[in-house]
Amino acid sequence: MNHFLNSLFKSVLEQDRAAVVLCDLNHTIVYMNPAGVKNYQNYGGAALMGKCLMNCHNPHSREAIEKVVKWFASDKSHNLVFTHHNPKQNKDVYMVALRDESGELIGYYEKHEFRNAETMPLYEMN
Repeated sequence: MNHFLNSLFKSVLEQDRAAVVLCDLNHTIVYMNPAGVKNYQNYGGAALMGKCLMNCHNPHSREAIEKVVKWFASDKSHNLVFTHHNPKQNKDVYMVALRDESGELIGYYEKHEFRNAETMPLYEMN
């Protein structure tokens, strides 16, 4: 069952149209979904996996990331932080804690929530 569940979770991430980049507590990029690879293609795309996320950020952003991760670690109920709104893409961006079965912090990711209304026709399957 665990393998099947892992396959389902991976499929959810793979099909998401928003970029998903998962990092461990050393800030190593351990996974990027196809939308993430495409979104960050100018910075290396899939080649970023296995590299440190901090290398992609300026000192101010690195400090903010460290501060959020420390906050996540301070309490198991600390799991979501709004980090900014991107007006060009009309989306809100959050950092989200990743926890194991016991609630221990094991990593984090950046979540993108687009504000644009869907343009795809209802039940369009062509």
